[in-house]
Amino acid sequence: MMSMARRLSLRFWSCLARRALLASLCFASGAAAAEKIIGATYDDPTTRYAHGVLGDAVEWGTLVITTEDWSHKVRYRIELPLERVFEDLEPRLADVDLDGDMEVVVIESEASTGAQLAIYDQTGKIAATPHIGTRNRWLAPIGVADLDGDGFVELAYIDRPHLAKTLRVWRFKEGALQPVADLPGLTNHRIGEDFITGGLRDCGQGPEMITASANWAEIMATVLKDGRLETRSLGAFQGLASVTQALDCK
Repeated sequence: MMSMARRLSLRFWSCLARRALLASLCFASGAAAAEKIIGATYDDPTTRYAHGVLGDAVEWGTLVITTEDWSHKVRYRIELPLERVFEDLEPRLADVDLDGDMEVVVIESEASTGAQLAIYDQTGKIAATPHIGTRNRWLAPIGVADLDGDGFVELAYIDRPHLAKTLRVWRFKEGALQPVADLPGLTNHRIGEDFITGGLRDCGQGPEMITASANWAEIMATVLKDGRLETRSLGAFQGLASVTQALDCK
């Protein structure tokens, strides 16, 4: 069993320690209509994609999704082909299609084309953004929410937080992810950090995306309005404590 050093503050979106590997897992071939996703984790640590953006060379080869129906829990294993890994800290549960059931949002990387943001359920991959296009290029999620109150869920992330530093928003609609808006000049991760800085907050005026400015000088709040991204400074970036205060609307 491999010990993992990556840890996150509970204040941040990807905010759980890497878990011990599951000793045994159930396999299932089909999902009952009443099954609901209640959890997800990664398994099968691998060094086959030696990028190390999160502080070590270990990524994940398998997504394990736990469902529950009227009487029992079932764990589904979704194993990636050898040219792919989950280059991620923790799977994220979110009701992407607003049907009352959770889906799983992950970072998935391919050997020659880099990372994409992908949505899974127990049957497999539902939708995904395009891969960035080059090996060892990564993205850092911000959050999942109806960002503009239009009745559809958006997924937000920073594309190449160390290079392009561009906020991208995609909308899940009609079973697919559709591009909505982009904004350069923002970031939420530094190479080697085992956490993602910022996330989503709602201080009474709707969801805001909290990140840092591209030079890490300021904490930035960005909103999606009328198909456009508008951003403003919340003050100086003074480490994680200052971002925690921003997320707490202080």
